[in-house]
Amino acid sequence: MKILLTQLTYQDPMKPMDNQQFMAQMAQFTSLEQTQQLNNKITTLIGNQAALQSVGLIGRTVDVNATGGTLTGTVVALSLSGESPLITLRTSAGATLQDISLSQILAVR
Repeated sequence: MKILLTQLTYQDPMKPMDNQQFMAQMAQFTSLEQTQQLNNKITTLIGNQAALQSVGLIGRTVDVNATGGTLTGTVVALSLSGESPLITLRTSAGATLQDISLSQILAVR
């Protein structure tokens, strides 16, 4: 929109912008704005879906990719405070692992 306003402000008075060209540009800018809004809404939807899926993991046994290899444990908690959900895992040995991202999950049982 700023580009369009700048063009209108500094246009040559001897060669004013063609009305059809002006309307075409307005339509393009409107389409671009709507596409950006759609992109933002899809990003929000993806985040909400990840949160809903992760809630279903509480109490489930999962295999996760950890630094030392694969670990198995039960999901005991969920954190939704950041950009993506993080789970807390309790292993059969009683160890608690926090801040495990969903991308580290290899299998759900």
